[in-house]
Order: sequence, then C-alpha cells, then structure tokens
Amino acid sequence: MPLEILLRMDLEKFNRLSTQKLSENKTFLKRIEKKNSREVDDAFHRLHDEVFEEIDCLTCANCCKTTSPIFYETDIERVAKSLRIKPGDFVEKYLRVDEDKDYVLKSSPCPFLDNENYCSVYKDRPKACREYPHTNRKKMVQIMDLTYKNTLVCPAVLEMVERIKKLAS
Repeated sequence: MPLEILLRMDLEKFNRLSTQKLSENKTFLKRIEKKNSREVDDAFHRLHDEVFEEIDCLTCANCCKTTSPIFYETDIERVAKSLRIKPGDFVEKYLRVDEDKDYVLKSSPCPFLDNENYCSVYKDRPKACREYPHTNRKKMVQIMDLTYKNTLVCPAVLEMVERIKKLAS
C-alpha cells in the first residue's frame, strides 16, 4: 500500500491493515533473522531515515496511546526531576511493576501525552521512548520479534517492513 494512503488512514484502519498482515509479516521477519546482519541493518537504517522523512509522529502517537516504555532507574530519576517530584512519588503515582518485573506506566494513553500528541516530558523522556521504534539499531536481526510487535503499533514500522518485503521479492 502506498505511503500516501497509509498516512491518510486513521488508526482504526491502520489496526485492520496491520492485523491483516500479521501472519505474513511474522513469517517474513522470521526469515529475515537468518539473513546477513549487516545487510538487514543497512536496509532498515536506510528505510528508517526515508520513512521518518515522510511520516510525522505527531499525526499518530499510537505508541504513546497504546503501549508503555520500560522505565529504568535513571529514567525515573530524570522524569521525576523534570516534574519536580521525588522519584518514589513518581513511581507511586505513575508506574507499576509488570510481569517481567519492569517498571511500566499504570495506564494508557501515556499521562504525559497532550491533546495534540506532544509529550510534556519530551526532553526527559525514558530511553525506550527515545529509541522507539528501534528500527535504527545495530543487529536488527536480534530484535525481529520486537519489530514484528511494532508493526502492530507503528505505521512507520509497518511501512518499513512492507518496503523491505518489496525489495526482497
């Protein structure tokens, strides 16, 4: 599907499209895991730059609306400081411990996301938010499960995977 159409779609349509491609993308990304790591990195990194020149995250913010980053101790301290509260108070007010024993947000959408999709703690946001959607990392072959999950959250990741599938065919 051309990017222009994807950009005009609302999140409900994106969710339907990503769900339709669920099985196909899972199979494709499993195959990619076995490819040359450097070639996979090069493809993803080039497409990461291309796609994010075309997509403005502020028009979507689905990641902030539907998922939670992991908060490490340094993230907790940094965000708490920016909010001018104690780290313990920040944890009590905003975080919970998940099944993997990680600190994550108690609720979604993110409490720091405003009505125009801006982050009120952007300059102090957690590392996981800074790195999302993780498509410009080294050794992408090691995180294909995460990439697959992110095709269900981020239109940009879905677009990258679709473009890589076209390159591979």
